[in-house]
Amino acid sequence: MRVAVLQMNSGADVLTNLQQLRGLLRQAAESGAELAALPENFALLSADPSGRVAIAEDDGAGPVQDAVADMARQTGIWLVAGTISIKSADPARPNAACCVYDNTGTRVGRYDKVHLFDVRIPSAREAYAESGFTLPGQKPLVIATPWGRLGIAVCYDLRFPEQFRAMAAEGLELLLLPAAFTVPTGRAHWEILLRARAIENLCYVAAAAQTGQHPGGRSTWGHSMIVGPWGEVLADAGTAVGIAIADLDRARLERLRDEFPVLQHRRF
Repeated sequence: MRVAVLQMNSGADVLTNLQQLRGLLRQAAESGAELAALPENFALLSADPSGRVAIAEDDGAGPVQDAVADMARQTGIWLVAGTISIKSADPARPNAACCVYDNTGTRVGRYDKVHLFDVRIPSAREAYAESGFTLPGQKPLVIATPWGRLGIAVCYDLRFPEQFRAMAAEGLELLLLPAAFTVPTGRAHWEILLRARAIENLCYVAAAAQTGQHPGGRSTWGHSMIVGPWGEVLADAGTAVGIAIADLDRARLERLRDEFPVLQHRRF
């Protein structure tokens, strides 16, 4: 199975961001991708994070959801659609929802980001309070696909290994992770954490990231990446807008899990 991760430089205009997405998705389709992941906040990354509230959509219908479903249908690619702002019970705090669409444009899964980025970054003049404008989700998501069990997590979730252990218990084989890692945290931890999650869960990991400068002075790390279950980096998009693509071998994954049954040796 061929998977692509799309690396974007999203800004404050939704239509411009969707146009950028269409171009990258055409590139992925022409490269033979069957499954593609979009980065976190692909539709909007503005100077004022509360802008997500203004574009929040009803669950199941809205300009962004409709556009992504249409792209999946037109390209025939399964899409893991980054994060979409979807209305919640709290009008001031929509969910950051990662919606999964099959190749007919039908939504087959929704994951709401669980861990919210409320931090002050050491040695940097950056502080974030994501919980001020986002309502957290409550549970992980693992779904069946033609290529095996697909799990979804988003950005800051990557730092919480217990979430992935819960997903492993549900048969996780391929993890897709939309993200918008900052430059300081990306430089320090991005590749290390992606490879660790792949190694400890014996699964493939495909992470789609934002890159470059965004409104308000925010900078993101890029390096959208696909990692094999032994921790090897199969593809790295670097720092330019574009895609990273790799072929995943489920038979190899099954052999590796049979020969090295670490997931069966857990004691806690």
